[in-house]
Amino acid sequence: MNDSFKALVVNKTEEDFSVNIERLTLDQLSHGEVFIKVLYSGINYKDALATIPDGNIVHSYPFVPGVDLAGVVVSSDDPRFHEGDEVIATSYEIGVSHFGGYSEYARIPAQWVLPLPKNLTLKEAMIYGTAGFTAALSVFKLEESGVTPDKGKVLVTGATGGVGSLATAMLAKKGYEVVASTGKDTEHDFLKNLGATEIISREEVVGDKVKALDKQLWAAAVDPVGGQTLAAILSKIQYGGAAAVSGLTGGPKVPTTVFPFILRGIQLLGIDSVFCPMDTRIKVWGKMANEYKPSTNLLQSIEKEISFDELPDHLPLLLKGSARGRFVVKL
Repeated sequence: MNDSFKALVVNKTEEDFSVNIERLTLDQLSHGEVFIKVLYSGINYKDALATIPDGNIVHSYPFVPGVDLAGVVVSSDDPRFHEGDEVIATSYEIGVSHFGGYSEYARIPAQWVLPLPKNLTLKEAMIYGTAGFTAALSVFKLEESGVTPDKGKVLVTGATGGVGSLATAMLAKKGYEVVASTGKDTEHDFLKNLGATEIISREEVVGDKVKALDKQLWAAAVDPVGGQTLAAILSKIQYGGAAAVSGLTGGPKVPTTVFPFILRGIQLLGIDSVFCPMDTRIKVWGKMANEYKPSTNLLQSIEKEISFDELPDHLPLLLKGSARGRFVVKL
């Protein structure tokens, strides 16, 4: 390899804040047992926050963001990984306090790395990325709670986003009847192509006001929104159903009551994709490579590949809410 390589570097001083593609050397990378040539990464909401001054993601500068990466092992001090192995690494402290995937090379602690599952390419793994893993973990937890396709419709909020679009496709692949919620009237064909059987607006989810108990509409929900939207969902989940929540774009406060839980026996499932135990992580990634995996054409319809040089221009799109599906970064 060359003595230096490209990386997206975020820097902050008292006078200035910058986001630039620069050249780094190996001694500037974070420590880790597995040295990886990064071939693909992705863009997540957290990555976009890492590239603005008040994003509250990065606390030490200069820094290389990117919570997801997929590539090939160059060398490893851990016996579980060998030169030439195809691997993926997402979440934990990657792209937060440990240099991440927006770099042609990365050093990652071995306990954060997993082998690329069979039936997945490196690019497909990054079409998924943290968003896809969050979606899959949501489906997995709903299934563990007893939700099955015969129980009724499943609501997916924020359905054109990374988590929402992939959750819609995975649920449809498993035979669920998916109700997709979006505020984008222009994206109905996109959602139908993913497998949604019904599309409703954000306003239809919440209604005129959030009631303690409302009409039972859905057997389950995948919700990356939170806030008032989640409160409304909980009031409309059928008896014995469940809601999997993974985000807070609608705010951290949920104005609800205990009634849906004690009168309808519903479950609220918290989805943590960051520190999810590795044994569960491996199991869910295995499902993403097989029973949850949409067709290749469908996966490709969710993603847009961009070059490393295009990355700085695309990161702000997630903050503006104008992104659809997943951006995959080819390094």
